[in-house]
Amino acid sequence: MTVRSDKIMFPGALGEDLAARLDQPSGEPKAYALFAHCFTCTKDIYAASRIAAGLTAHGVAVLRFDFTGLGASEGEFANTNFSSNVGDLVAAANYMRANLAAPAIVIGHSLGGATVLAAASKIPEA
Repeated sequence: MTVRSDKIMFPGALGEDLAARLDQPSGEPKAYALFAHCFTCTKDIYAASRIAAGLTAHGVAVLRFDFTGLGASEGEFANTNFSSNVGDLVAAANYMRANLAAPAIVIGHSLGGATVLAAASKIPEA
């Protein structure tokens, strides 16, 4: 299955633009997933790209993004905390809901996993 990858920017919890990548299968996605990376990692770590590739091979589109101050996102990482990371994840879900479809799957690696659990009540579709 052919995959398309698009760069996206959207406002995060602190108002800074967050960088994201939307990996999509060819054709209509069966569902959308949201991926949150580990502490001081980025959306482009090997684990994130491999998970996205595996999901898109099965028809699931994946949005992976950089938290405020990391990777290609704006802002200062030193000015962030766990609550702002949760806010960034909710902002990503809100972006998806408004522009694509609500995430049916929310995945987190390490700190991203804790963030996913903390944000779960704010992403009822997942």
